[in-house]
Amino acid sequence: MQDLEAKTAKQAAIIYTGISLALALLFLFITFLDGRSYTVVARIGGTIWVFILTMIITMPIVIPYVKKKVMG
Repeated sequence: MQDLEAKTAKQAAIIYTGISLALALLFLFITFLDGRSYTVVARIGGTIWVFILTMIITMPIVIPYVKKKVMG
């Protein structure tokens, strides 16, 4: 049972980290296409901010979903 919980936690972590990383990279990409000139600090700071906020938002959504899917 404990092995199944560890598998569930690992799978959920991979999913919400992937989502957060993808959105952070999308934010960074948009700052280059926007046409405005942002400083490096603004781009990196914003990217980190988006990553952290997305992690906070997706963790409580993804964990129960994966747990329900894996454990039944």
